[in-house]
Amino acid sequence: MTRQIVLATGNKGKVKELNQMLKNFEYEVKAQSEFNVPDVAETGLTFVENALIKARNASKHTGLPAIADDSGIEVECLNGKPGIYSARYAGENATDKQNLEKLLSNLEGEENRTARFQCVLVYLQHENDPTPIICQGTWTGSITHQPSGENGFGYDPIFWLEEQECTSADLPAELKNKLSHRGQALVKLMQQFQSQKVRV
Repeated sequence: MTRQIVLATGNKGKVKELNQMLKNFEYEVKAQSEFNVPDVAETGLTFVENALIKARNASKHTGLPAIADDSGIEVECLNGKPGIYSARYAGENATDKQNLEKLLSNLEGEENRTARFQCVLVYLQHENDPTPIICQGTWTGSITHQPSGENGFGYDPIFWLEEQECTSADLPAELKNKLSHRGQALVKLMQQFQSQKVRV
C-alpha cells in the first residue's frame, strides 16, 4: 500500500528531485503546497534546526508524517557562507540567478574556491515526534568563474565536480541524484526506514 508523506518545501526543484529518488519505494510524497501549508520562519542557526522547524510545521498542518530538508552551499574562503542563508543570500526574495551572481562577485580574485553542498534531511512521524530521524549528506566541489549547464537549480551551474569534469548542472538527473548531498542524505534516510521498520 502506498503511504503518504508530506514534503516540507515549496521549492519545485527539491520536490522533483526527491520524488525521482523515492519512486522505487512505497511512498507517495506530496508537497506541502498541495495542502496549503503556510510557510514558517526559518529562525534556526543550523541546517538541523531549520529542517526540524519546517517538518514540524508541515506535520502540524497536514496530520501526516513529514520530511523536510535544509540545505545550502558552504564556501571555504568565505568561512562557510552563505550556509543556511544560501536561498536568500542576495535578499529575502532573491532568485537563483541573483544568489549565484552575488556569490561569484564575492569570490572575484579568490584562488581557493573549494565549496561543499550540505543537506540535512529530517523525518517526523507526527508534529510532536520526540525522536526525529536526522540524516546528513555532504558533496564537495569548487566554484567556477561562470555558470554552465541547464539542469538542476540554485548554485548547481557554478558547482564544479573534479571527477565528473563538469558542473552539477551539467549532470543527468539520475547521476546527480546518486552523487548529490541530497541523494546521500536520502539514501541514509531510506536505510533508517528499513532498519527501524518505521511506520508512516
